[in-house]
Amino acid sequence: MKIPYKNIYDVLKTNRLIVLSVVAASLITCVVALGMVIKLHKKSVNNAFVVNSDGSVIPLKLVDQRENLKVEALAHLELFHRYFYGITPGNYKSNLDKALWLGDSSVDALYRQKKADGVYNKLLQYALVQKVIRVTPEVDIQNSPYTFEVTTIFEINRGNVTDTYELRSTGNLIRVDRNFPYNPHGLLITNFYESQLRKLSDFDGTESPL
Repeated sequence: MKIPYKNIYDVLKTNRLIVLSVVAASLITCVVALGMVIKLHKKSVNNAFVVNSDGSVIPLKLVDQRENLKVEALAHLELFHRYFYGITPGNYKSNLDKALWLGDSSVDALYRQKKADGVYNKLLQYALVQKVIRVTPEVDIQNSPYTFEVTTIFEINRGNVTDTYELRSTGNLIRVDRNFPYNPHGLLITNFYESQLRKLSDFDGTESPL
């Protein structure tokens, strides 16, 4: 009785088809997987997530990076100036501590100079209230470090007398790591300088001073 043997070429042809099918299926799987990874990456780049107070995760759409930077830079400058210049006998330590997180050694040096000049002692001695009325920051984000100029209107209440002042300050902003809640914008004020201070009269807080 003869045992039928398949032609060796037919066997090789079948094996070749099987191998090609496996390779093709692997390539298709890799392409699909790569496409899914790219899609997921694009989606993650265009979305940010924050954790709500109740523990739920909230997706946030990211806006254009440059526009976002300018918004954060302006907010950072306003926050600093309100902390650094909006002080009372009851909150000045807390506000100054918060302000120092937003600037570098130039801010710290100014704080120490004011302290040495007795500014904060006078605040306590005469129960002065220094209230920020308006902060108008301007920043150039074209090149790093980013230059800024800020106009701050504040008043000092001395009981029956209230004097209003305009302060112009300049400096630079650089990027740093975000540090919640101390430095939420991830920016740091450098080369801070009080360039001009003048007393205003007849300022009602709603119109530009004369």
